[in-house]
Amino acid sequence: MELPAAIQGESLTRLLQGFGLGAVVAMGVGFGWGGWTLASTAADQTETETTAAVVAALAPICVKEFKADAQASVNMTALMEESSYKRDDMLEKAGWATFAGSDKPTPGVAKECAERLTET
Repeated sequence: MELPAAIQGESLTRLLQGFGLGAVVAMGVGFGWGGWTLASTAADQTETETTAAVVAALAPICVKEFKADAQASVNMTALMEESSYKRDDMLEKAGWATFAGSDKPTPGVAKECAERLTET
């Protein structure tokens, strides 16, 4: 099958170059300004946002339970005396960041709980 004379030779070359350039421009615009993302990037963003949402939901419960404890004033004094980078470890060891249905602390909750407790 022969191609029509209008797209043979130099015209065909220009047509293919146009398609190639158009594809590159479309991808550049789509990924740069159009909001397109790769599946791996979307998965990373979802994981980050999910973790942040879980921490935001559970940290207030940690704070409330910490303050409602019979030893709250003693615990608060011990928390304030602890180094800032060790406070989350203290809360994890005491069980304040471990919730029903889990046998280990929820990641990030102890740190957020410690920050909320020490800012008040």
